[in-house]
Formats: sequence, C-alpha cells, structure tokens
Amino acid sequence: METDTELEKIIKVLLVDDHEMVRIGLAAVLGTEDGIEVVGEASSGEEGIRLAQEYKPDVVLMDLVMDGMDGIETTRQLLALYPECKVIVLTSYLDDEKMYPVIEAGAFSYLLKTSRASEIADAIRAAVRGQSVLESQVASKMMNRLRQPKAETPAHEELTEREMDVLRLLAQGKSNQDIADELIIGIKTVKFHVTNILAKLGVDDRTQAAIYAYKNGLAE
Repeated sequence: METDTELEKIIKVLLVDDHEMVRIGLAAVLGTEDGIEVVGEASSGEEGIRLAQEYKPDVVLMDLVMDGMDGIETTRQLLALYPECKVIVLTSYLDDEKMYPVIEAGAFSYLLKTSRASEIADAIRAAVRGQSVLESQVASKMMNRLRQPKAETPAHEELTEREMDVLRLLAQGKSNQDIADELIIGIKTVKFHVTNILAKLGVDDRTQAAIYAYKNGLAE
C-alpha cells in the first residue's frame, strides 16, 4: 500500500533535446501537471549526462537525433552511470535503425512527438511505477519482430574442433583406424567422437554423416 509520502513525491524530469522550442514547450506543458517537475534542460547528449548526474532525475525525456552524441549513445551512457533512471524516448522517428538500438540500450518507453501532453505526462507517471509505454506503431513493430522465425543454427556448429577433424576424414572414406593414425589418437577415442558426431548431426550412421559433410562443404 502506498504511503502519503509516496503519493506526494514529486517526479523529477530532465529534458534532453537539441531543439530549444521543443524544450520550452515540454517544460511549459509539464509544468502544469501535478506531481511532475522539470528539473533541467539539456541541449545535447553530453550535457544531458552531466545534468542527470547533477539532478538525479526520476525520468529523462530523450530526443533521438541530436548533433554530437545521439539519443542512443546518450541513453546507453546515462543508464550505465545512473541505472535507476527511466529514459522515455520522445522522437519523430519510427525507423528500425533508431528504434531497436535505443530500446536495446535501455530506453524504458518510446513515444512520438505528436503525442498529446497528457499522454506524455501519463507515460512519465507510468515509468516511475515500472510500467513501459510504447507508441502503438512501435509496439506493432516489436511484436512483428518477435514473431519472425529465428534462423536455425547449423547442426555442425555444435561440433568441437576435433569432431570436425574426424567428420572430415570420415567423409573421405577413412576407417576408424585410419582416422586414429592420422590424428594420432586412440581407436576408442575415434569411436567416441563418431558417436558424438552422429548424435549432434541427428543422423543414424557414418554414411549419412558423410553425406551431411559433403552437402555443407565440410569434407575437404
């Protein structure tokens, strides 16, 4: 249950945007919201990091495209120094080259600058409660990305370097004794490697393993 002190706590917000008019507008509209205080404004990523260390804001509203250090790198460095802060991206961009990297850098929420003032204020309050807010188009992009089937790792990538050596010689028609002689290892060790190779490749016998090796260019 929240105490009166927690309910009355002022949320400290830092603005990081290289457009002065954007900062002025945000400061003005957020200044009318109960429980939210804009404690600082930064015109660059470098200044944003410095002010975050000075004011220790609860939330940072972060632009993505800025001269010098962009919002992605600023987010990464800021959160490395001040991990308890919540970064809300506020941008005009929805392209994958900017959206995914900043989320991977630790951005908590992602909004467009076309958002209403009340939506931005609600996202700030949600952030301090640990709730992320994503622009609907961003959420759709994230869901589509998660739905994409992941490329399967080739089975032979599970083989050790020595098992690859054994597979290559096996594919060349070498017997276990020939392989043992060439690799200077015991016959029992060769048999052990062959058993592992068959299991990892998901094949039943040496012939199938040899066919797999030729198909994947592993026989030479």
